[in-house]
Amino acid sequence: MAKLKTAFIYDESMAAHVLRSDHPMKPIRIKNTYELLYAYGAFDSDHYVVRPRPATGRELQTFHTLEYISAVESLSQGSHGFDPGNYNFSLTGDNPYFSGMYESALISTGGSIVGAELLCEGTVNRAFNIGGGLHHAAADRSSGFCVFNDPVIAINYFLDRGMRVAYIDIDCHHGDGVQNAYYDSDQVLTISIHESGKYLFPGTGFPDENGVGPGRGYSVNIPLFPFTDDETYLRIFRELIIPVVQAFAPDVITTQLGIDTHYKDPITHLQLTSKAFSAIVKEFADFEKPWLAMGGGGYDIGAVARCWTLAYGVMIDREWPNDIPLDYARQNGFNLLRDEYVPCSQPDLREQIEKHASKVSEEVKASIFSYHGL
Repeated sequence: MAKLKTAFIYDESMAAHVLRSDHPMKPIRIKNTYELLYAYGAFDSDHYVVRPRPATGRELQTFHTLEYISAVESLSQGSHGFDPGNYNFSLTGDNPYFSGMYESALISTGGSIVGAELLCEGTVNRAFNIGGGLHHAAADRSSGFCVFNDPVIAINYFLDRGMRVAYIDIDCHHGDGVQNAYYDSDQVLTISIHESGKYLFPGTGFPDENGVGPGRGYSVNIPLFPFTDDETYLRIFRELIIPVVQAFAPDVITTQLGIDTHYKDPITHLQLTSKAFSAIVKEFADFEKPWLAMGGGGYDIGAVARCWTLAYGVMIDREWPNDIPLDYARQNGFNLLRDEYVPCSQPDLREQIEKHASKVSEEVKASIFSYHGL
């Protein structure tokens, strides 16, 4: 592999908006992550900060409808003459509209496009847009806190250049918007490992959702039982995801690094620690492909900052000291980078978790592996 160069895509404007005062999505987590990385001295001439730019209308239209884009802009300006519910927006629901929404969504989307551009130019080997990973948005409506679907728009950038793309989504929620965009394509391998839709939004992402037509076998879903821990998660990840990606042989890897799988997350039920998260990100690095990483879910702000800091450390091949730099620790109220606590399930629950994981593994192998010569 050529000399490692990495772009961290960030600007303070990515963290400046507020969806709603009581909304679980807190963009300040983006700023907190940047500040922790800065405190660790993460940035230098080979691994540096790149400012995002707003996505253009033409870029948005590689996935979203013009009608929807116009509706987002109107809602952002407070000058709409239509029912926001037509586009799945409301003031009190999951997808509130607010002043500046359009501009903030353009920046988060543009960040992933910038990452794709840098990779295709060969300027960097890896890029991380922590403001991206908004994987639920549909072509014509918002969904799951997501306005524009930056993973799809970035993937389309790669496709336009003749590249085969693997998209691997480790958010606790199923990456439905990205899956749906490529459900009939064999040029994009979409993989989502998540808490089962039986228990969590968006209620999809089961093994039998494996693509149609030429895309049959290129949509991979691994739903996990609530309270799945590090050991089971890593076993299933390595058993199913690694061989399929290797067989697909992509030109570029794109990953959604949602950390709402963390045991401290307030709205989900998986029980991962920073140890498992770091191990997963290391598996992505080991593919040794051009790599666009994007953020995603994560609603415990401390866990987000710590785990995305660990992820960027993996991306630039650096091991951070476990002691948080003192000034940052005083300001943010936590002293250690890595989790010390390891969740432990009761024996009867652990049996359910393992039984479910083994069943899912069998189903995925039966429905996916033969399409990839496995």
